[in-house]
Amino acid sequence: MSGNKAVAYKGPGKVEIIDTAYPTFELQDGPGVNPANVGRKVPHGVILRTVTTNICGSDQHMVRGRTTAPADLVLGHEITGEVVEVGPDVEFIKVGDICSVPFNISCGRCRNCKERKTGICLNVNPDRPGSAYGYVDMGGWVGGQAEYVLVPYADWNLLKFPDRDQALEKIMDLTMLSDILPTGFHGAYTAGVGVGSTVYIAGAGPVGLAAAASAQLLGAAVVIVGDLNDERLAQARSFGCETINVGAGDPGDQIEQLLGVPEVDCGVDAVGFEARGHGHGSDAKEAPATVLNSLMSITAAGGALGIPGLYVTGDPGAVDDAAKHGSLSISLGTGWAKSLSFTTGQCPVMKYNRQLMMAILHDRIQIGKAVNAKAIGLEDAPRGYAEFDAGAATKYVLNPNGYVKN
Repeated sequence: MSGNKAVAYKGPGKVEIIDTAYPTFELQDGPGVNPANVGRKVPHGVILRTVTTNICGSDQHMVRGRTTAPADLVLGHEITGEVVEVGPDVEFIKVGDICSVPFNISCGRCRNCKERKTGICLNVNPDRPGSAYGYVDMGGWVGGQAEYVLVPYADWNLLKFPDRDQALEKIMDLTMLSDILPTGFHGAYTAGVGVGSTVYIAGAGPVGLAAAASAQLLGAAVVIVGDLNDERLAQARSFGCETINVGAGDPGDQIEQLLGVPEVDCGVDAVGFEARGHGHGSDAKEAPATVLNSLMSITAAGGALGIPGLYVTGDPGAVDDAAKHGSLSISLGTGWAKSLSFTTGQCPVMKYNRQLMMAILHDRIQIGKAVNAKAIGLEDAPRGYAEFDAGAATKYVLNPNGYVKN
């Protein structure tokens, strides 16, 4: 086996389908690969034939040129696949298994992994805790928007689906287990959503919609989603959410019209560092601290904020020099005065993915419908990126090997 096609970042606003190497059980040098990881042996890994691999908003940040990602980086951290080769140290995962791949790469051996903090594994990225496939500064593990991909520590990382036929039947839901469903759930869970909660979710992209569906699963009484994009807000309403267009007025005032009070019990930031402030639609100016400050103002005292939205330490396209290094003008005094709690960082996918798989398999959540999942061929990835960047209310699912039957 020698061939492999993949989606690669070629520069701001541009991705291409390239021919790339078939994976081996040793990390090779390449764009974005940490030099300390080159030559690293992976006998504990497997090679997957990709079943589905999704375009994520985090990928879009790189493609917009808003990170230090190098050209030719193979993209993709939302991966579901069929095992086609196993390394000599793999004991339990077998050829033919169909599995979900948590986007966090973790070893299962370090202190953080043993404490279920798999988003900050200490052993997979030589530069800092935490790693992911196909992502800038994450150790250089090759991305999964490809026909084949290597997954290390397979017995630990892979979530095997219990029945192949059932998995393929529900694949447009199960594909969301690699990232956005656990990430959205993490946002809602860490915000303290429970039975009877009122929840405000900033952002109606796929993660925001996943957070909204998760809040419903957790028993929220009212889920309010805010955004500037009317098409995405309509998608939130399609499964029972209330919505506000934040370009139409102060979010607190609009929340008061819905709830009778200008605040909610729980807040979720599903926007991140490319947040926009005053204005409407494409006219709104970027103001990266806007969402965080807004959430602090509308979350009730003693409440919590879940922050699955991405914030970075290196943003060459930022609005000012401070923001280029991740320093934002956050009103921490507001949060302190209201005794608010904050949870940030990568979602530890393995903390939630098995339970969420069971919720999908037993029809407790229809996440593919909630995020308007649409399967497209690998060759259509550039179009998918462009349409997603333009604000399409769609979660694009790449289907590189024909497993998804339209």
